[in-house]
Amino acid sequence: MHKVPALDLVGWYTILPTSGPQPVHLPIHRQILHSYNESAILLGFHPTAVLEGSAGGKLPLTIYESNYEAEDTTTVAGEDKEMKDSEPQLALRFKELPYSVETGEAEMISVDFVARGGGNATAVDGTVKKSGVENSEPSSDKGKGKTRASKKAEEQDADISKADDQHILSREDEELIASLTAKANAIKMLHARITLIAVYLQNLPPSYISNAVPEGVEPNDKKYTPVNHSILRSIQALLTRLSLLIPADAVGFEHELMSEQNDVNLVSLLSTLTQSIKDVRETGRKFAIVDTQKGLKSKSDRSGGGWAGGSFNGVMGVGDLLS
Repeated sequence: MHKVPALDLVGWYTILPTSGPQPVHLPIHRQILHSYNESAILLGFHPTAVLEGSAGGKLPLTIYESNYEAEDTTTVAGEDKEMKDSEPQLALRFKELPYSVETGEAEMISVDFVARGGGNATAVDGTVKKSGVENSEPSSDKGKGKTRASKKAEEQDADISKADDQHILSREDEELIASLTAKANAIKMLHARITLIAVYLQNLPPSYISNAVPEGVEPNDKKYTPVNHSILRSIQALLTRLSLLIPADAVGFEHELMSEQNDVNLVSLLSTLTQSIKDVRETGRKFAIVDTQKGLKSKSDRSGGGWAGGSFNGVMGVGDLLS
C-alpha cells in the first residue's frame, strides 16, 4: 500500500488493557523497530474502557513511545556483589504520549455519508432458507418431499422480500433520522459534560465551595480533586453567560417578545397591502387600455367602415384622424 508516493511506517496498533503493553507485544514492536522505524509508536485500543460507558470523557486509546533504558539493578544494603565490566542490560520501556484529535473536511463528509447510509440498513436472517429445508417432512416419495420443501422455501423467501420492502426508507426519512441522531448525540454529549462538571465541583475541597470553611482547613481526610484555577475560571465564565440565555424578568421578556412579534406581523401586513395595491393599479391600467380599444372599434363600426370612400376599413392607418 502507498507505493506512490513512498511513505514510512509510523507505528502499529493493537488491543491493549488499560494497564499498558504486555510482554506478548514486545517481539512485534522490536521487529518493527529493527526493520522499519527506530522511533515507531504503538497505538493501543482499550475495549474494556468502552464497556464501562465513560461517554463524553477520554477516548479509549493510548499512544506509547518506546525507549531503551538501563535496568535498575539496585543492591541490598550490606550485600557484596561481584564487579563486572560488561555493558548494562537495556530494557524496552513504554511511555504515554499526549495527543489531540483533528478532523478534516473530507473525513467529516465521509462520516456523514456513512451515517446517512446506515439509516436504512436492515438485518437479514440467512438461516431461514436452511431451516425450511431441514424442517421438511421425510417421505418415501423423494419427488414430493423436494416439491414441498421448495414451495415452503419460496414462501419464506417471499415473506423475507416483503419484509425488506417494508423496511426500506426514503431519502427524506434517512435525512430526518440522521438529523435526529446527530441532535440526540449532541444532547448526550452535553449531558455527559454537565455531569462531569458537576462531579468535579462536588469533589472539590469544601473551602472552594462554601465560604463557611476557611481555606486550608478541611473537616476530614477525604481525597479531594486537585484544584485547577483555570478550569474554575472557565466554569465561572460559563455561568455568567447563562444569564443572557435565561431572562431575569420573564414577564417583561414576554411583553417585549410579543411587541416585536406584532411589529413583524404589521410590516408583513403592510407589504401585502402594498403588493395588492400595485396589482390593482396594474389591473386598472390594463382595463383602461382594453376599454379604449373597444371604444375605438365601436366608433369605426358606426362610421360605416371608415372615411374617404372606405379607405378606413375598421383598421387605423397612418394619418387617419378620429373625431
